[in-house]
Amino acid sequence: MQFIKGFTFAPFAIRGSYKKKETYKSLDNLKERVGINFIILVPNGLQDTPQSEEICYTSNLTVSDEELEDIIAYAKKIGLRVALKPTANCKNGTWRAHINFFDEDVHCEPKWTNWFKSYTDFQLHYARIAEKTGCEMFIAGCEMVMSERREKEWRKLISDIREIYKGLVSYNTDKYQEHNVKWWDCVDIISSSGYYPLKDWEKELDRIEKVVNKFNKPFFFAEAGCMSTKGSSAVPNDWGLEGSVDLEEQANWYETMFESALKREWISGFAMWDWAGNQYSLNKAESNKGYDVYGKPAEIVIKKYYDMEM
Repeated sequence: MQFIKGFTFAPFAIRGSYKKKETYKSLDNLKERVGINFIILVPNGLQDTPQSEEICYTSNLTVSDEELEDIIAYAKKIGLRVALKPTANCKNGTWRAHINFFDEDVHCEPKWTNWFKSYTDFQLHYARIAEKTGCEMFIAGCEMVMSERREKEWRKLISDIREIYKGLVSYNTDKYQEHNVKWWDCVDIISSSGYYPLKDWEKELDRIEKVVNKFNKPFFFAEAGCMSTKGSSAVPNDWGLEGSVDLEEQANWYETMFESALKREWISGFAMWDWAGNQYSLNKAESNKGYDVYGKPAEIVIKKYYDMEM
């Protein structure tokens, strides 16, 4: 597998977002400025609460199939490989990792059975698009931590996806969860979200390496990132962290991540979080405290490593 030098591009975009000229310009900028060879697109599926059984992906809060297919075609035209990662979220703001139900079906209570039926419909819809458009990878969801113990349902879902989609199949587990997923054998590539504290990279990579060796599968970070907020390198997963702007701390986190990870031959790449479809103007980069790297020192760090032969 070619080494993944990637970014998540314009995730959870609303309908019409991928029709805008600035979105295509932003994708051009990403390729030209950072030297990527791979993007992950993230269609949005929404359920009301963590205990809702129905996932909607046809409202105006999700890009249309037509615009998704068009931007996939454009990405491939400019030489990028593409992964689709349809991801479920909760409208009430609860993080998707907390979607959860009783282990056994109970009358008059929401059920895993119903939720997985809806989740499967959601995934298979986009698996068909991935097959139709020639996407190189399909990632069957992201950070669904409480559901991962439902091994039987996940194995069935991956099997159903393979009936439709013939490319590489992965699943994006959350940080610290790599060793808890028991069904890595049924995917082609193990992937996870690499939001690890700057000082912990070596320790966490040691732990992940045991998982990779056990299942003998390729591995890549389907997400990784750090905000340019002071203190973020210690808690890079905390998107609500308050603090002053610290562009160098963000850049140092990326430098440490690359230096630690690229010593491990079993790591097959990265897809950083994230690159917006509608960029701020460059003169605002020095005041931006988010995960964005556009116009920041971290962008230069990423390009330096992506320009290397791997």
